[in-house]
Amino acid sequence: MAIGRETVENMLKMNNPKWKTSITRVEPNKIITRGYPQEDLIGNISFPEMVYLLIKGEMPSRNQSKMLEAILVSFCDHGVTPPSTQVARLMASTGSSMNGCVSGGLLSFGKYHAGALERSMKILQELVHNGVIGYSGPLESHHDIKAVAGIVVDEFFNNNEKIPGFGHRYHTKDPRASKLLKIAEEYGCLGVHTELSLAIEEILFETKGIKLNIDGANAGILSDMGFDWSLGTGVFMMGRLPGIISHVYEEKTDEPPFRKFFDVDEIHYKDNEVKTGSLGKLNDTK
Repeated sequence: MAIGRETVENMLKMNNPKWKTSITRVEPNKIITRGYPQEDLIGNISFPEMVYLLIKGEMPSRNQSKMLEAILVSFCDHGVTPPSTQVARLMASTGSSMNGCVSGGLLSFGKYHAGALERSMKILQELVHNGVIGYSGPLESHHDIKAVAGIVVDEFFNNNEKIPGFGHRYHTKDPRASKLLKIAEEYGCLGVHTELSLAIEEILFETKGIKLNIDGANAGILSDMGFDWSLGTGVFMMGRLPGIISHVYEEKTDEPPFRKFFDVDEIHYKDNEVKTGSLGKLNDTK
């Protein structure tokens, strides 16, 4: 039986799609996300549940949903101290659009701002899965976890490096971290990754008075919830976005446009020497 050209073309399209996704299926008058019609999700699940469903492909338990909600809230804002907020407000002061200002704030995330969560998650997950020499992974026993924590701290100290997820430039004790750990224990979201974080904290506090910060706490909890380390910055962005939007709006509505953030006499110039006559001498040598 002959197969029509149109049928062959349709078969080729089905076997060689230009784009593949398992997140959301869109058809005329139909939107299916992870197997659920979106009209059924609207009004029936919370935003954290939707985030979990999109990322993990399944609906979270109540405890998992409440834990993710707490994590997102913990990232919401840190005043005008972070570079991302300052960048967004500076751009807002120039008259840039909301999306431009927010984009500028998000683009300012880097290794030293917002990147600590992802780096901390990666370290914890690699250590728990692989262990170290003498303590092969996956780590399970409390003894092995304590031993690995000591080795990790020594390695960072010997390299004169800071361990991401510990210490804070404004807080000697990050109030968000202790609250998150308490909630995680209540919701049954504490596991081996968080135990390793706490073991590292114990050593750091005894030797240098350094405590776990929000990134270190969330790195352990998110890892114990099964989130891959590469999602770390993305989760932080989802939590921080409302704060950045709020600062942009405040700058646009409460402050004068193109406002002066500091006076000229507050600028320190490293080299005040004025090179007079130097250009003429250069011309003489030609």
